[in-house]
Amino acid sequence: MTGRDFIITGLQSWDIPIGSNAIDIAKEMAVNNRVLYVNSPLDQMTIHRKKSAPELQQRFAVYRKEKNPLRQISENLWVLDFPFSIWSVNQLPDGFIFDFFNRLNNKKMFGFIKKISDELKFKDVIHFIDNDIYRSFYGKEFLKPALSVYYRRDNLQPFAFWKKHVVRLEPMLIKKCDMVVCNSPQLADFAKQFNKNSFDIGQGVDLSAYDPDLKFEIPSEFKDIPTPRIGYIGDINSLRLDPDLLYELAKSKPSYSFVMIGGEDKTFAAHALHTLKNVYFMGSIPKIMVPAYMSALQVCLNPQLLNEITNGNYPRKVDEYLALGKPVIATRTATMELFRDHAYLCSSVEEYRDAVEKALAENGEDKIRERILFARSHSWKNNAERLFKFIQS
Repeated sequence: MTGRDFIITGLQSWDIPIGSNAIDIAKEMAVNNRVLYVNSPLDQMTIHRKKSAPELQQRFAVYRKEKNPLRQISENLWVLDFPFSIWSVNQLPDGFIFDFFNRLNNKKMFGFIKKISDELKFKDVIHFIDNDIYRSFYGKEFLKPALSVYYRRDNLQPFAFWKKHVVRLEPMLIKKCDMVVCNSPQLADFAKQFNKNSFDIGQGVDLSAYDPDLKFEIPSEFKDIPTPRIGYIGDINSLRLDPDLLYELAKSKPSYSFVMIGGEDKTFAAHALHTLKNVYFMGSIPKIMVPAYMSALQVCLNPQLLNEITNGNYPRKVDEYLALGKPVIATRTATMELFRDHAYLCSSVEEYRDAVEKALAENGEDKIRERILFARSHSWKNNAERLFKFIQS
């Protein structure tokens, strides 16, 4: 697809320090099309609390009129911040009152977006909504795009922040968009109940840093951690991961080291895992260091809980593990079935125990090569091409 104009509104700021589906898709779109990537506006609650997150600083500067709202990232790609705030609406009761103030927010936002897109001479725009159910709910009405595409990359309905309004609003948004694209079959199946033009486009992953031919220096933090090291890298969150499973697994393998790399939530921080001598919590690390830490592991884990959050969630970290040729052991979920030929999928502690032994014993060159090739097939270029195919059809 070439020569089209895209406007992206979503949940993730261009300035976040972690990976983002929407940002990677925007970069692929911008190879042969023009893209306006819109950061969400500050709301009154965020301004009142004066949050100091790095991804908010550019928006605060624009809000204070210290910086221009529009910045050009490349020849075909711009990022837009809002020089104003919107109402904080999430705590309002569901129904008419919420809808009234949410519509006011949308009208204010899309009026400004339309002004800027007109200045850029955007025509027949395609509006790509990155899971942004509230702030983009009236985008079709106010922006009047040639095509509106809702990107459902996460099931937000179980999360506490979203529960009050999202169960009612998301099906309505899915229904009125021209097309829905998802990054797993399960998320697409949900959307098909409300919009027949709902498609699974799979997941893209930026694997440029995960080159198995690179020789990574083992970080000094591993010098006192015996091998074999069985590890997880990512957000250590009890909504997605199973601490009890990890505890039973580590306790049953006292001669193996279990390494957890990432920030912990309160449940993990207080868990009995911290009492086991063969379990090592290493805390958060910079994104640039992730491949080096991953290379120091002999086996990589994705020990998810099986729930409505994880069942349709595409785990990008598994592609990163595989891209370095690492054996992967993961909880069997609907989406993990996509990896069944290249990962050990488990449904119990007993299966995890057996899988650890198999992963260490069966780690031959052929398997390593197959893992790497499979992961490399999940490029952002391939993902964007699938998206374009459905848009064109």
